[in-house]
Amino acid sequence: MNVHSHSAAHTPMAVVKGVRNAVLSPPGGPHRLLLPRPLWLRIPIGLILLAMTIGFTGGTIAIPLNVYKSEPTASAAWFLGLAQVLPLLFAPRWPLMAWRISALGFLAGVPVMDGRYFWPWPVTAWLAFMLMLFMVGVGCERQTTIGVGVVTIAGVIVPGALGSMPGWFGLILAGLVIMALAFGDAIGGRSAAEQSLREQEALRRQDLARAAVLEERARIARELHDVVAHHMSVIAMQAEAAPYKIPDLPDAARQTFGVVRDAARDALTETRRVVGLLRSDDEGAERAPQPGLNLLEELLAGARRSGLSVELAIVGVPREVSAGVDLSAYRIVQESLSNASRYAPGSRVLVEIRYARDALQVTITDDGARTTPDDSQGGGHGLVGMHERVTMLGGVLTAATHEGGGWQVAAELPYGED
Repeated sequence: MNVHSHSAAHTPMAVVKGVRNAVLSPPGGPHRLLLPRPLWLRIPIGLILLAMTIGFTGGTIAIPLNVYKSEPTASAAWFLGLAQVLPLLFAPRWPLMAWRISALGFLAGVPVMDGRYFWPWPVTAWLAFMLMLFMVGVGCERQTTIGVGVVTIAGVIVPGALGSMPGWFGLILAGLVIMALAFGDAIGGRSAAEQSLREQEALRRQDLARAAVLEERARIARELHDVVAHHMSVIAMQAEAAPYKIPDLPDAARQTFGVVRDAARDALTETRRVVGLLRSDDEGAERAPQPGLNLLEELLAGARRSGLSVELAIVGVPREVSAGVDLSAYRIVQESLSNASRYAPGSRVLVEIRYARDALQVTITDDGARTTPDDSQGGGHGLVGMHERVTMLGGVLTAATHEGGGWQVAAELPYGED
């Protein structure tokens, strides 16, 4: 994996390790191809790199042939040209291996070209070598990059400067090597940082989604606790009052009512204890009964006051539904109207409650924003909550745009009866 660490990579021991990595470490490639990710950029850049490799190789071979003319050593130009430049082809994937092969070719070219040219390498070969050094800086760790620079200067440029190449020109070449590696390291470090930021952002989104699910499940549990607590209290009170309402009640029945009463109280106590853990420190138990479809008109009136034009359609014969279905249907309508007010201000909204044979069908449809939504509202996790409620009841939820250009939420909540 490509790592650009800002630790103390310039200590003598670190430089020694970098040189060892540059020369002896397995030439594994970076975690990705050193080309742009989009295919429409990767293909043309790859073709350009291929064309440059062909051109640089041809120039690296032609220049020595022109210098040597018909001398027997002219045949070495073919070998040196291929060794010095051809590794550029696979440098985007294995930059360290490409540099090693090319550096050996440059070192071999010193005794062959020394004294016959201003410097012992063709300029085309050096241009290709600079590209390979740049890719080493992009794809390798900083410690290895420093080692590559040290080996290149000490093992390639210094031997050339010991011959006929002027020392001042060797210093220029050493500066170019450092610049190519430093530029590549900077580009690689930025790429690694951006990749890390993308990964962190993806993890953050996953954590937020997971937290939203847990928060909504806790909220649902608290609400259902209040519903169940009401019914358990009724059971306990009825069991307590039965012996007084029914004269001459047999002792066995009286004991049975006592068992029912005690069991209801114990269950209520345990439920309160467990669900109490889900309440925040500043959140007390609900005092008002949980809402249901009987309060739907009040909810729609509040939505109209917020600027929506809301219509209600009830299809089928209304029937009594379980507390969980009743509460979930109300919450789905409430959240959908809240989303419509936030993201589609001024829209026309149709709320349809359909009493089907096996399930309660709730559909909320808006026709799109009439005015520009307020960007400061931000996004919530309303769909997460609706999905959790419907899943809890074994139903189905769909939320998507529709042909009219607005948004539609449709939930099917099974009655849960045999």
